[in-house]
Amino acid sequence: MRFLLHILAMFAVALVVGFGLSWYALTDGRLVGALTVGPWSAWPQAGTKAPDPYTRAHMARVGELQLGQSEGLQFIADRDSDGRPLDRTCTYRIAGNTPLASFWTLTAETAGGVNIARPGTPISMQSNRIARAQDGSIVINVGPALAPMNWLEITGTGPFSLVLTLYDVSALGGAGSGIDTMPTVTREACA
Repeated sequence: MRFLLHILAMFAVALVVGFGLSWYALTDGRLVGALTVGPWSAWPQAGTKAPDPYTRAHMARVGELQLGQSEGLQFIADRDSDGRPLDRTCTYRIAGNTPLASFWTLTAETAGGVNIARPGTPISMQSNRIARAQDGSIVINVGPALAPMNWLEITGTGPFSLVLTLYDVSALGGAGSGIDTMPTVTREACA
């Protein structure tokens, strides 16, 4: 009887570990297929002809049209640089440099991909329409409260994600690509 209980316990542990690791690989995947730089993560093989199995499973799960490898790369941050989940009632400062790209956009979205910019305001920040610091870096404020310089006004309550889409990107192109130059996401204040 004791032997049978041990077999059942081992079987239960194997199922929990197997399904748990599969769920992790498909939802977060930062250890298996995603590229993570600070709070930002991307699936660089999403637009290739033969993505790895984890990337393929992630693409099937999210069901979104992916950019081709030469078209661009999309980074998503659902936490700030200190690891706290992004909250729509807080104001965040995105500061630093982006990897080399011909053009980029920054949007704020719900987990379902719905843009949460206040109606009547721009739905995204664009690289060709922002004021830059003297050194060429960016400073973008995201939140419900008015902020100086570049401001992406959002509405509602609850969690959200920042989506930085780099078009015609050389971030993964080799020497001098600058993938380590992703901007920081700093929580400024909460209502």
